[in-house]
Amino acid sequence: MGVTQILFWILSVLAVFSALMVVASKNPVYSVLWLILIFFAISGLYLLLNAQFLAIVNIIVYAGAIMVLFLFVIMLMNLNRDNEPQKNKWMKFAGIVSGGCLLLVLVAALKNAETKSAVAEMGTGNIGLIENLGKALFNDYVIPFEISSVLFLSAMVGAVVLGKKEASQNSSSGES
Repeated sequence: MGVTQILFWILSVLAVFSALMVVASKNPVYSVLWLILIFFAISGLYLLLNAQFLAIVNIIVYAGAIMVLFLFVIMLMNLNRDNEPQKNKWMKFAGIVSGGCLLLVLVAALKNAETKSAVAEMGTGNIGLIENLGKALFNDYVIPFEISSVLFLSAMVGAVVLGKKEASQNSSSGES
């Protein structure tokens, strides 16, 4: 058994265990922290598949930005057991029945699915390399890339101008 297989199994078990803990955790803050661990495990799996760009984007965008936002929102909402409305038995029963129906549909859909015997290339090839993405962006798609950068720049300038106008109007109305 090679090192990549051992890493694959460790990261897979970590991702599945963390996913179960997201669902099983009673505290929503702990659920978000387990979800961040899932994103790191998935980024490790991307690295094993030689997709460095996806791994870095997954860490920066999901674990770095979105999960921090979730964490702040949950902390601001101050979710406690005391504030939470109690669900009656019929709502719990309806949730169990709908979850069971979803599981039944998924099992029925996957029962006759063909399993392919193709194996993913791990650690070889150059499909997910950042170098190839850069070459494609700056050779084949340079015009759309530059147009999108000018669009983002104009949006940032517009946001600053709108923010300055509102700040100056608020300060001038407060003085009079």
